[in-house]
Amino acid sequence: MSDTSSTREESLRESLDRRLDRLDRIVYRFRQNPASVLGLGIILFLVLVALFAPVIAPYPQDAGYGGDPAVHFDQQLEPPSAEHVFGTDNSGRDIFSRVVFGTRLSLRIGAAVLGFAIGVGVPVGLIAGYMGGPVSVGLMRLADVFLAVPPLVIALTVSVALEPSLQNVMIALAVVWWPWYARLVYGEVISVKEEAFVEASRGIGASTPRIVLREILPNVLAPITVKFSLDMGYAIIIGAGLGFLGLGAQPPTPEWGTMISQGRAFLPGSWWYSTFPGLAIFLAVLGFNFLGDGLRDMFDTEVN
Repeated sequence: MSDTSSTREESLRESLDRRLDRLDRIVYRFRQNPASVLGLGIILFLVLVALFAPVIAPYPQDAGYGGDPAVHFDQQLEPPSAEHVFGTDNSGRDIFSRVVFGTRLSLRIGAAVLGFAIGVGVPVGLIAGYMGGPVSVGLMRLADVFLAVPPLVIALTVSVALEPSLQNVMIALAVVWWPWYARLVYGEVISVKEEAFVEASRGIGASTPRIVLREILPNVLAPITVKFSLDMGYAIIIGAGLGFLGLGAQPPTPEWGTMISQGRAFLPGSWWYSTFPGLAIFLAVLGFNFLGDGLRDMFDTEVN
């Protein structure tokens, strides 16, 4: 009995050592990619800005923190200065403070949309890939219906059908995104479910939920993680695009796309009005793309 227990403990230690060694290799490869490290640094910076926005913003009331956004008509369209580093808008509000609080909204849009997409798309892909037959055909044809139409067209249609608001932008983008995750997971499950370790689980009588959740799902997390990191940038861009078209967050909400839309009426004289929100979008998308590319290269190297 003790020999059996000792053997089991030794096996668990070996398994843990292998996992730690694999994690060390992954972290090393990640650190060897400067773009990945830069992307992670940008994302951590944006997260900290979002978390501590009330502390970082010099004029949080101009972004609506604690109530409705303040208005200062005596400070309209002032250029960047020591008092207002990004200048002011047509209502005299500090653009830097509004860009800082806009970070919260943009990250919230991306996280909420992709959280819903993963929550719906991953289970659909798992079920369709593992079950096969009519269930697979039905679920994948449903996904194909959404994939047949350009994502922005669907998002615009849903946004127009609903009242323009930040919440409805999230709904519109979530409707667009879940089929991509369903397709991704479906393809990964098809390639994994015939592997020897899955067959071994079936052979010892493991239940279908256990096989799917304990054996298959962990092996498809890598591509899901990579796609999530890349999609965050796309979600921020499309969310800002809908805001720019007036179908997203409504003024005076400090949302980057809405701010760019308002500022275009004052170009080129008051260039700072649209430029700084645009640079914030550029920085966010750059960070997530760098991180996603690094994760993709890292996991591809690990698999190969």
